[in-house]
Amino acid sequence: MTTFDDREQAFENKFQHDEALLFRIRARRGRLAGEWAADLMGLTGAEATAYAREIVDTDIATLGPHDIRNRLCTDLHACGVDISDHRMDKQMAQLMDLARQQEMRA
Repeated sequence: MTTFDDREQAFENKFQHDEALLFRIRARRGRLAGEWAADLMGLTGAEATAYAREIVDTDIATLGPHDIRNRLCTDLHACGVDISDHRMDKQMAQLMDLARQQEMRA
C-alpha cells in the first residue's frame, strides 16, 4: 500500500466512526426525548418505555431533523400538554447535548 492508500483508508475509517457515533447520539437523544415527553403525558412504566422506543424508531425511519420534534409536539398537544415551539427547541437541544455527553463517556 502507498501512503496515499493509507491516508484514504484512514479518512474512510474516521468517516465511518463519526457516522456510527452520530447514529448512537441521535438514538440516545430520541430515547431521552421520548422519556421526557412520556413523563409530561403521564405515561409510566411499560407505556413510557414503549413510547420512547416509538420515538427512537421515528427518528431512525425519517431523514428530516425536525421529524422527531414535530412528532413530540403533535403527541403532547393531543394529550393536552401546552408546549411552545421555543421550549421544544430548547429541550431538544439540551437532550442532544446530554446524549452527546453520555455517548462520549460510554
